Amino acid sequence: MAIIGGGAAALMLAATLDENLFDVSIYEKNHAVGRKFLVAGDGGFNLTHSEELDEFVKRYTPVAFLEKSLRSFTNEHLREWLKGIGIETYVGSSKRVFPVKGIKPIEVLQAFLEVLKKKNVKINTQHEWKGWKNDALLFNEDVIVKADITVFALGGASWKVTGSDGAWTELFKEKEIRTVPFQPSNCAYQISWNPEFIIAAEGLPLKNIVIRCDDKERLGEVVITSTGIEGGAIYALSAPIRKQLNEKGAAKVLIDLKPGITVQQIKDKFSKRGNRSIKKLLEDRLGFTDATIGLLKSALTKEQFTDLGLLAEKIKNLPLKITGMAEMDEAISTVGGVTLREVDENFQLIRMPNNYVIGEMLNWDAPTGGYLLQACFSMGWALGERLNSKNTF
Repeated sequence: MAIIGGGAAALMLAATLDENLFDVSIYEKNHAVGRKFLVAGDGGFNLTHSEELDEFVKRYTPVAFLEKSLRSFTNEHLREWLKGIGIETYVGSSKRVFPVKGIKPIEVLQAFLEVLKKKNVKINTQHEWKGWKNDALLFNEDVIVKADITVFALGGASWKVTGSDGAWTELFKEKEIRTVPFQPSNCAYQISWNPEFIIAAEGLPLKNIVIRCDDKERLGEVVITSTGIEGGAIYALSAPIRKQLNEKGAAKVLIDLKPGITVQQIKDKFSKRGNRSIKKLLEDRLGFTDATIGLLKSALTKEQFTDLGLLAEKIKNLPLKITGMAEMDEAISTVGGVTLREVDENFQLIRMPNNYVIGEMLNWDAPTGGYLLQACFSMGWALGERLNSKNTF
């Protein structure tokens, strides 16, 4: 069996396959496997999320495509599996799951590699897949590999420095496998801010807010940037924002700057203003920061800001216009790649039996917070189990 790519999905697949049934070789174009795996560990290695499974599976777009894999190999199963290879985990305050303090990302990767070593998996680095030659796999310019089963796990198109450049789509077209152009996901979004607001607020957070787009919303935090907005809360709305941008050229999001209280309760807090300025009123009665107050001033007209009734309503429903998204290579992840109609429920290419596609090569989406890695691990495990059972006689 040939596994092309050395990321999370590929490593979990190789770790799951029965070494008594398969002679497994991984082909990776970089000097070592797991490069994107390690980059994901910068600032804390968020392996998965501890959310209850019924809610967990709803974080994916489309839900139905990955649900079977996610339920077969859940976030709890992953934690148990990692524990079995010596990687203890804990749930952080954000409910995200990390290796216990002191365990570095490279140690997690090394634990995976130790499993593969015991299974006699061969890892061939500096082998760049160039397509097919006489129905065999071609690597570099002259390495020909014939495999009974091939699994493609080449990644999406973000973080090119790790090897994920999406160039493989051109090779798939030779086999008439349909792909969708890659687009950024979990990325910064562009807003035409008032220059005075940027001078005062660039780099400052907006905490404990709810952002809505279409029928989706997310509680969390974002950061004001010189060109727009970024952070977990806005990343989670990537799918509806991207849809509006594609269809209309702009997207509308609504921000609730004070979740947990109603418009009327805000008005009640404003009722005894005394001689306070509006800025002082917002600070004293609602605990607003300079960034939040500056955002209101930037987004509202003077009349709206000074009318306390209108201001209360806008605090709960502040519209912002998004005009674009970050460059692809700046995105945490991408959507696009192989269309889901090209694979069956077991990730096998319908046009090419015994050829499979897993990981970010497929056209699915998920927010940050451990969901992306979990899906890759779940796909790798699910395919491994499927192949193990298929080849057991």
